[in-house]
Amino acid sequence: MATFLFLYITVLTVMGVNNSPSKCASVGIQGIAWSFGGMIFALVYCTAGISGGHINPAVTFGLFLARKLSLTRAVFYIVMQCLGAICGAGVVKGFQKGLYETTGGGANVVASGDTKGDGLGAEIGDGLGAEIVGTFILVYTVFSATDAKRNARDSHVPILAPLPIGFAVFLVHLATIPITGTGINPARSLGAAIIYNRDHAWDDHWIFWVGPFIGAALAAIYHQVVIRAIPFKSRS
Repeated sequence: MATFLFLYITVLTVMGVNNSPSKCASVGIQGIAWSFGGMIFALVYCTAGISGGHINPAVTFGLFLARKLSLTRAVFYIVMQCLGAICGAGVVKGFQKGLYETTGGGANVVASGDTKGDGLGAEIGDGLGAEIVGTFILVYTVFSATDAKRNARDSHVPILAPLPIGFAVFLVHLATIPITGTGINPARSLGAAIIYNRDHAWDDHWIFWVGPFIGAALAAIYHQVVIRAIPFKSRS
C-alpha cells in the first residue's frame, strides 16, 4: 500500500511538471524533489510500526545484507513493493491516460535517453554513478537514523527517523533528476516502466536496479564494517 501511494502521488507530480508550458507555471524540479521526499517522510512515519517502513527494494536489500532482515522477509517485501508500484502507476494511467502517454509516465531514462551513439560510455557511466551514490546516501541515512546504538542513547532518534530519510530523498532528487530522473528505488522505476511500456523506458532500465543495489551494498558494508566498529559513546 505504501509503495502504491508513493507512485500515485509522485508520478502525478512528474506528469504535471512535464505537461507545464514553462518552468514558471509548475513546481519544477524542486517540487518533484519535495514530492518524493515528502511522501517518503510521511509513508515511513505511517508504516514504521507495521513493516518497518519498507518502500524501497534497495533499502530492503541493504538491511538484509546487514542481517537486519531474513531472506524470506526481504524477498516478500521486494515483491510487494514492486506490485504496489505497478498498481500505483497503473491507477495514474487509468485516471489520466492521455496525459500519461504524452508526458512519459514518470519513467526513468538516462540523460537524453540516447545510449546508442558515441556518448554511450559517458551517459551510462554518469547514470550508473548517480544511482550508486544517490542510493548510498539514502541507505546510509536509513542505517544512521535507525541505528540501535543511537536509539539506546537518544530516545528522540526513533521518532525523528522518517525526517532525515525523507530529506535525503529530497536532496538526492535535486542532484540527480537532470541525470537519470532519479531512480534510487527499483520498484518505482519498474512500476513506471511496465505501465508506460515504451522502448526508451527499457533501454537503460538495468541501471535502475544495478546502481541502487550496488549503492545499498556499499552502504551496508560501510555501516557494518566501519561505523559499527567505532566505540559507542554513552552520555556522561
